[in-house]
Amino acid sequence: MALHMIKLCVGADTVDDLSEWQLKLIKGLEKKGKSPNPFHDTRMTPKRAAEMLAGGSIYWVIKNHIIVRQKLLSFEEVKDKDGKTMCRIHLDPELIRTKSRKKRPFQGWRYLEPTDAPPDLDGKSPALSADLEQALKEALAW
Repeated sequence: MALHMIKLCVGADTVDDLSEWQLKLIKGLEKKGKSPNPFHDTRMTPKRAAEMLAGGSIYWVIKNHIIVRQKLLSFEEVKDKDGKTMCRIHLDPELIRTKSRKKRPFQGWRYLEPTDAPPDLDGKSPALSADLEQALKEALAW
């Protein structure tokens, strides 16, 4: 089984927020003639990248819950605007909803063993309705 990665989704309150951010990124990449896959830049390059690229995903933590994942496509070393080395994580554009699992905040990213990853929603378990998701968002904001 492939190794996964877990990361806080800073700035997004819902899966829709993450989706909108990535759609804007994809449109910008397409205008520049680049690959239309979303990416995320982080400071540290995983030492176990090969294990993660064998079918692993990034599990996003939104509002203290793991609720969505994306398949990992590749890792690339890039330089930020100040010339500092970063790791660009290339992602499949499909957002896959998972069963919600509470997760305390942490910095950076962490490895996530397959046995610790929440299962995908099976299609029988509905995702939260937009109304319920908004109500939860407002409740968590206070």
